[in-house]
Amino acid sequence: MSTKSDAPDLSDAGGDLESRMNDITRWIFLSCALVTVLTTIGIFAVLLFGSYGFFSDVSLIEYFTGTEWYPVAHEPSFGVLPLVWGTMVVTIGSALVAIPLGTATAIYLSEYADRRVRKILKPTLEILAGVPTIVYGFFALSFVTPVIQRVFPETGTFNALSASLVVGIMIIPMVSSLSEDAMSSVPDELRNAAYGLGATKFEVSTSVVVPAALSGIIASYILALSRAIGETMIVALAMGNSPQITTNVLDEMQTMTAFMVDIAISDASAGSVGYQSLFAVGLTLFAMTLSLNLFSMWVKSRYREEYQ
Repeated sequence: MSTKSDAPDLSDAGGDLESRMNDITRWIFLSCALVTVLTTIGIFAVLLFGSYGFFSDVSLIEYFTGTEWYPVAHEPSFGVLPLVWGTMVVTIGSALVAIPLGTATAIYLSEYADRRVRKILKPTLEILAGVPTIVYGFFALSFVTPVIQRVFPETGTFNALSASLVVGIMIIPMVSSLSEDAMSSVPDELRNAAYGLGATKFEVSTSVVVPAALSGIIASYILALSRAIGETMIVALAMGNSPQITTNVLDEMQTMTAFMVDIAISDASAGSVGYQSLFAVGLTLFAMTLSLNLFSMWVKSRYREEYQ
């Protein structure tokens, strides 16, 4: 005759199954995290080893201080400054477009728009982030550049101003969306306290909400600039491929990413110094974007506001 103690303990079996499922889930998530880390390390390793042959033939002084970049010419020059200059022109130009427009849009969505308008406007704005960059490039080449040429007839088909404006339009959703999220996380108690002191809505928005969300807003700026630095198709189509240092944004220039496209599809032989310059420029670009991302993380940790 069986007793109660002879029956299987289903609670222990269920606990063991749940524990095994938790272990499997943890290992799946850990594997996903390791894939991203190993991918980053692999990219860095490829760029580093690919650049080794280049810097064996070209000195670091020539590379970082030279003002001429002709890697596949009969008498090549390997001064990367013209490419860095073109990249920074586009980055700064796009920032002048995206930061004020994106911040103003974020303030409106967070502080002025009602719930119905916000539900319609914010997703509509974020559609810009999903437009392929090749479409932006054709838009810059076929619409923005002709408009600029009507105002400045001396403007050529390829110019830095058109590329900067369109890259700025492309990164507006990143600035506005992340900044709006940071502003929306500010507690209403701060707003109500300011209203109780007689502040207007504009004063509350600019003097209370924006400073309280400053870490998130600055982080959105830096991430947007990192996106602008790495942009390829817009600058390849609209800016041209003439590496030069000039203060005239109506001139043709070339960015680091556009050069990488050109050299990758050129007839430069693999293993040549000109081809290896692809890895050197990629490593330089990787270092620039990594520095910006690390700076963004530092800003968020340094100026983050925590509310109870």
